[in-house]
Amino acid sequence: MTKRVLAVIPARYGSMRFPGKVLADLGGKPIVQHVWERTNFSRADEVLVAVDDRNVYNTVTGFGGKAVMTSSSHPSGSDRIYEAIRDQECDYIINVQGDEPFIRPEVINSLIEVITEEDGPDMATVVVPCAREEVADNPNIVKVVLASDNHALYFSRSMIPFLRTGGEEMTCYRHWGIYAYKRSALEKFVSLPEGNLERCEKLEQLRALENGMRIKCVVTEYSSIGIDTPEELEKAAAFLAEEKRLSREKVENMVSSSVEEQK
Repeated sequence: MTKRVLAVIPARYGSMRFPGKVLADLGGKPIVQHVWERTNFSRADEVLVAVDDRNVYNTVTGFGGKAVMTSSSHPSGSDRIYEAIRDQECDYIINVQGDEPFIRPEVINSLIEVITEEDGPDMATVVVPCAREEVADNPNIVKVVLASDNHALYFSRSMIPFLRTGGEEMTCYRHWGIYAYKRSALEKFVSLPEGNLERCEKLEQLRALENGMRIKCVVTEYSSIGIDTPEELEKAAAFLAEEKRLSREKVENMVSSSVEEQK
C-alpha cells in the first residue's frame, strides 16, 4: 500500500523577537506563502499549515492553502504539528518551518527519501557543513555531531566538537531545523516529558535522543535564510531581489541565444 506523506508548516503568530513574522511582507507576499509555494513543489502528497491565529488562517486560505487551527499554548512546533495531523491520514510527516521562505523542494525531497526507506529512522533532519569560526560564538546556530552512519550523536548551542590545542580539525555541521517523522515516532515524541538536556539547552530534539530515538541527518550544501528578526527580513528581501534579477538575466540570455541561432 502506498504510504502517504504530509508536509506541515507550523505558522505561529506570536514570536518574541518578531511578532507576526509569518505574515510579514516579502516581495509582495507574506512569508508563509513563500514557504507554502516552495513546499508544494516537493514530493509531499499534501501541504498543511498549522496556525494559531485567525488572521494567519484567513491569509493561508486566501492564497489557496489548507490551514488547520491549533492551540496557541503548545510548548514546541512538534506538539503543534501533532495536533494538526491527529485527524489526517498520513504515514510520514515533514515539518517545514514557517519562517523559511527560501526552502528548497530538493531538501524536502531528500528527507522524504530517507524517512520512507523500508528500515528508515524514527526521525530525520538536515545538517549543513560549516566553518568552525562562522558558528562557534553564536548560540542561535545549533551545532550537531554525527556518527559514522550520519545519525545524530548530539545537538548543542555550544561549539561541538571542541577542538583542543594539538587536536585534529574535522568537519563541523550546523543544524537546519527541518524534520521528518514516522507517524508513530511523532506520537511517541509528543507523549514524552521534557528531558533534562532539553530543559538545559532549550532544544526539543534532545528529548528524542535522551529517550533512545534515532535521528538520521541528511547532509546538504544548500542553505536558506530563516527570518527571526526585522533585520533578517531586510536581508531576505535583498536576497529575493537578487534571486529575481539572476532569474531575469537567465531568461534574457536564453532568449538572446535563441534569436542568434535563428539568424
